[in-house]
Amino acid sequence: MTDFLIVGSGVIGLLMARELASAGATVTLVERGACGQEASWAGGGIVSPLYPWRYTDAVTALASEAQRCYPQIVRSLIDETGIDPELEQTGLLMLEADDAPQALSWARQYDSVMESVDGKAIYQRAPDLALGFKQGLWMPNIANVRNPQLLKALIESVRKSANVNLIEHAQVKGFEIAQRAGKSFVQRATIDSKGQTAELQAGEFVITAGAWSKKILQPLGVNLAVEPVKGQMLLFKPPRRLLQTMVLTKGRYLIPRRDNHILLGSTLEYSGFDKSTSEDALHSLRQSAIAMLPLLEEYPVVKHWAGLRPGSPDGVPYIGRIESYENLSVNAGQFRNGLVLAPASARLLADILLKRETAIDPGPYKPERSA
Repeated sequence: MTDFLIVGSGVIGLLMARELASAGATVTLVERGACGQEASWAGGGIVSPLYPWRYTDAVTALASEAQRCYPQIVRSLIDETGIDPELEQTGLLMLEADDAPQALSWARQYDSVMESVDGKAIYQRAPDLALGFKQGLWMPNIANVRNPQLLKALIESVRKSANVNLIEHAQVKGFEIAQRAGKSFVQRATIDSKGQTAELQAGEFVITAGAWSKKILQPLGVNLAVEPVKGQMLLFKPPRRLLQTMVLTKGRYLIPRRDNHILLGSTLEYSGFDKSTSEDALHSLRQSAIAMLPLLEEYPVVKHWAGLRPGSPDGVPYIGRIESYENLSVNAGQFRNGLVLAPASARLLADILLKRETAIDPGPYKPERSA
């Protein structure tokens, strides 16, 4: 018997396990594959929505809180594990945004540092960009985190915790439901771990399975409006650093890493649970990269991959208890902003489950709004 059973070990599941364990709770974390190898690994790691002013206040609240949390989380992970998630405040240069006046108005409203820049200022910050960019928006405080490194650190932190039992390659096959005082509760989960069936009991059950959360919850009569949305990405490895800042235009972005890698993303494809890559996407993404940074034409693509985001209406995640059950909760549907919102999303649900005061109003994220 464990206090909390968490299904899904992406960045949110790992952060939740860490948060609950640090409060003294016992946690069993169940993962269908290897930890952190789905959407959390596949994303770019920009610690901001791409166009933050185009989202609702609910997303902005989580994003703002997460941005405040990230530096402390990274410092603590380095201290605990010796693994550096490589959080780097490179700033974000947004080029040719059609709705720049709305963006600047949003920035004033939310006290976010953003300034309008002309062509001269653009090329001062990124001299190797393609010629012809005349206006942009500069957000100097935006950082990116190297998500594979962040996941390595989180996994190591969780493994070191005496309060966490991590079970990988374990598929949840079903739940046993019982009644108490006229209300349903989850009594145990049945898992298949490497061909062996086991039953796990817990006081609370938490679903943090990203795009797979809907599938897991449906047999319990919970219809969550989450669907898989594929994103394909490319990686280049120039011999020197070609960019000092992140660049975004026409919905695609370049992210420079400390070791000269440049990440290019991403597509937005509604194709079910198909994670295959395609030559069409490779060509389209590579052309977008070269259109932004022509020097990339000299270098081959060293990696091309795809991940499945947990899509949700307006990108607003589902965070909270399932009202029809005493002890069932969900934290999923962060869509394109899983890494962005993860620290605040995990803290919000942990606070709810531990009956602590929440830093953010939980109302906008209630799972029942999809019913």
